[in-house]
Amino acid sequence: MLIHTSIRTSDIDQSIDFYTRFLGLKLLRRREIPQNNAEIAFLQDPEGKGSRLELTYYRNQKKFIQAEYDDRLFDHLAFQIKNMEETVSMMRREKVTITDEPYRLSPTGGLIAFIEDPDGILIELIERR
Repeated sequence: MLIHTSIRTSDIDQSIDFYTRFLGLKLLRRREIPQNNAEIAFLQDPEGKGSRLELTYYRNQKKFIQAEYDDRLFDHLAFQIKNMEETVSMMRREKVTITDEPYRLSPTGGLIAFIEDPDGILIELIERR
């Protein structure tokens, strides 16, 4: 069973704001990890569905550069959303990077789009019919 996925962040407050405001996650807890000079935050769907997202901020990390698309090892996170048009419009107003505008993989399939979080992590948005 997958418990959580951890991604690094260059600014934990900015990332918490992004994932709670745009993707509807709820901050479960946040704590210091003195052993490695880090801070972590756990977020999850407000109804407790799905696995948790752990945001990790390493204070000693000096370089924080997202690899070019073709060179990335981590591909993307995926989130189910209720209304693609409203979500993408809100994100566009807030200057969120939209890498792939909404499209369908098949005529009867769900609507998907791709965006980036504040650190360039690719996120798939999925609106199911």
